Formats: sequence, structure tokens, C-alpha cells
Amino acid sequence: MKRMLLVVVCMLAIAIPAFAQAPAQGAGATADPVSRALKASFDTVSGYLARSAEKMPEENYAFKPTPEVRSFGQIIGHVANSQFSYCARAKGEANPNQGNDFEKKTAKADLVKAIKDSSAYCSAVYDTMTDAMLLVPPAAPPPPAPAAGAPARPPQPPAPRLRPMLGNITHDQEHYGNLVTYLRLKGLVPPSSETMK
Repeated sequence: MKRMLLVVVCMLAIAIPAFAQAPAQGAGATADPVSRALKASFDTVSGYLARSAEKMPEENYAFKPTPEVRSFGQIIGHVANSQFSYCARAKGEANPNQGNDFEKKTAKADLVKAIKDSSAYCSAVYDTMTDAMLLVPPAAPPPPAPAAGAPARPPQPPAPRLRPMLGNITHDQEHYGNLVTYLRLKGLVPPSSETMK
């Protein structure tokens, strides 16, 4: 929760000055600076994730720096799963990937497609967002049925769309940081370092 609050404060620190410098009304006014800043952050990190997935050779998709952590491919699959989940919550619809666990996939082609498909789904959600929409909860989608024998989860209180939208970005950034280490250990330059050349 503290991390999310810090990120919100940072996003507002970036967006508010930009909004204040724009003309108050009419042509040239800056509309929705917070949602546009979120979209720009998502575009950056989702691009790094896709390029990381493409860059790592298929034989290294099973690579784990230590046995206790996810493999490179499992991280890509986990992020794809999570993007669908976060963005479906923000949109207020049932997760379109429900029942399809990309973390169990092993083929590079399947995982590259999964990360690109989940990013495309999220990109469309970020594109439609306005600052006003970020502050209100979406309509609640029907809860998924619990797995056989699993206890039903209690209903969650409604949260504004900002929560899953920001949660998605911070989760993507966290796992991109993991992927950087995996790429470096295999002698590959991470996408974010390539852009600095």
C-alpha cells in the first residue's frame, strides 16, 4: 500500500505541473494528464517486457538463477496472466484469460504471443481512461467460480480504477527488473539499456 501511495504521489508530481502550465480552457489545454502519464509508463514497460521476451533465446526460457525462483519463461507467463487480471478489473469485466495459465507454457512463441496479447488488451484499457474515470470504481464483473474444493473468496470492496491501473504498471516494472538480471546473466543487454545508447 505504501508503494502504491508513493507511486501515486510521484505520478501527480509529474502530471500536476504539466496540467498547470497548459492553458486553462480551449485549444491547447492539456486533458487528463494523470491517465496520459499512466499510459506512457505502461507503454514503456510493456515494450521492455515484449522485447525481453523476444530477445531471450528459447533454450534459456527455463533458466532460473536459483532453483527457488521462477524461470524466465514463468515470469513472462506470470506477467501476461497478471496484465489480463489487472486490466479486466480496471475495465469492469470478467478476465478474458480466466482459466488459461500462461505461467505453465514453456514454448517461447507461446509466451511472446501471451505477453503481446496481454499488453494489447491493457493498452486498449489505458487508451480509454480519463482522469475522472480513474477516481471511480468500475462496474463489478461477476466473480470467477472458485476451483473445486477451494474456499470462496470474500467479495472485495470497490476500488477506484486507479488502483488496478497503477498496480499493473508497478507489477510490470517489478518483474521487468527480474528479467534484467536474467538477461544480464545470459550476457544479453536489457531493452532499457539498449535505448540509452
